[in-house]
Amino acid sequence: MQKNVGGIDRKLRIVAGLVLIALVFVGPQTPWGWIGLVPLGTALIGWCPAYLPFGIKTCSIDSSKDA
Repeated sequence: MQKNVGGIDRKLRIVAGLVLIALVFVGPQTPWGWIGLVPLGTALIGWCPAYLPFGIKTCSIDSSKDA
């Protein structure tokens, strides 16, 4: 599993994930906010399975050195 999520993408995913999770506790208090675990999880591990079919990599590091 090679990293394909870069720095800015990671930060945006963390913010989006935390905002969505916050919807569970404040605001409309909807259980749909738990979907925020997906972007948060992909940001923390640095790998997004949705990027694979499209060949997208926002990571600037040469991923062949990670393996």
